[in-house]
Amino acid sequence: MAAPAGPIASPCVNLCRIDPATGWCLGCARTIDEIVRWASTTAADRESVMTELPTRRARLARGGA
Repeated sequence: MAAPAGPIASPCVNLCRIDPATGWCLGCARTIDEIVRWASTTAADRESVMTELPTRRARLARGGA
């Protein structure tokens, strides 16, 4: 029997508000689609999104798009 999977790491910070200019969450910088599929997607997909988040956060800090 396989060991139970641990929790999926998430960038969520419980500040859920979508920036209308970018479509990114102001808390975690993910899109709605990324948030919705997070628990059911592949580790590679989550890693790809995680790689983009610092750039998105920097853009949000500068005022978005």
